[in-house]
Formats: sequence, structure tokens, C-alpha cells
Amino acid sequence: MDSYGSSDKSRLMAQVKQEAAMNNARQLIEKVNEHCFEKCVPRPGSSLSSGESACFTQCMEKYMAAWNVVSRSYINRIQQEQGKAGAGAGAGGMF
Repeated sequence: MDSYGSSDKSRLMAQVKQEAAMNNARQLIEKVNEHCFEKCVPRPGSSLSSGESACFTQCMEKYMAAWNVVSRSYINRIQQEQGKAGAGAGAGGMF
């Protein structure tokens, strides 16, 4: 493949990664809102009470921290598996 094709492939891969990251962020926000709102706001009104607001903030912080731990573990595992597959397959790879 010539350098132009390789450049197109790299740009496409970067775009796919960026779109996947945006989708993951969107899903995270939706899940945080869904989970924390249900937990912290038993009777929705026109505004949050100070207790509801504090609960929502703490819930979001805990949810995000847990998500970060899971994400790091997942990324590490994928990198380890790619390293093992790359070592066993030579110069190959997924892309």
C-alpha cells in the first residue's frame, strides 16, 4: 500500500476511535443521570433540594470513579491480549 493509502487508513482509524470515545462518553452520562437521578431524587420537582444535590454529586463522583477503574482494566487487558497476539502472529494485527 502506498503512503497515501496508509495516511487515509490512519485518519479513518483516528476518526473511528474518536467516534467510539464520544459514544462511550454519551453512554456514561446517560447511565450516570439515569442511575443517580433514580437514587437521589425520589420526588422530582422544579428544583433539587440541597440533600438531593449533594446525593447526586456524590453519586456521580462514585459512578465516574468506578467507570474509570473498569475502563483502565479493560484497556490494559486489551493491550495485553494484543501484545500476546502480536508476539505470536509476527507483524500482523487487527488493522
